[in-house]
Amino acid sequence: MRKKNPAPDLDAIRKTIRDAGLRSTHARVAVLNRLQATEGPLTHAEIADELAPFGYDRATIYRNLVELAEAGLLSRMELGDHVWRFELRRDSEDHEADHTHFLCVDCGGVSCITGLALKTAVSLVGRRTAVGEVTEVLLKGHCKRCQ
Repeated sequence: MRKKNPAPDLDAIRKTIRDAGLRSTHARVAVLNRLQATEGPLTHAEIADELAPFGYDRATIYRNLVELAEAGLLSRMELGDHVWRFELRRDSEDHEADHTHFLCVDCGGVSCITGLALKTAVSLVGRRTAVGEVTEVLLKGHCKRCQ
């Protein structure tokens, strides 16, 4: 569904982790590798379920997700459904580092939305406005599968 299939560059992942000031552990490499292979944010449960067969427990995965987010390598978001989602922070042509998300109110699926139409709203993130500090822009509705 949201997976891509690029060949992982584990040396580059290790360097990214070290450049962020963290030790390059097997769990951190596994988490970043998994998030590189997706196009949208994943929940802790989704990542833990996929990495469990490789010997990683849920607590280790969660701790590493939080540490990678605190180091600035991941975005951590809660989209109003009380579930933390994590996404690799990248800035490329097709995936801007700061962007908004679409949450399907039927199936709970989350999609990334990038583009000029939302640039103004997304540019408010991290700034003080008349209503307060904007931390995230979120769109909700019915995805194509659920319509």
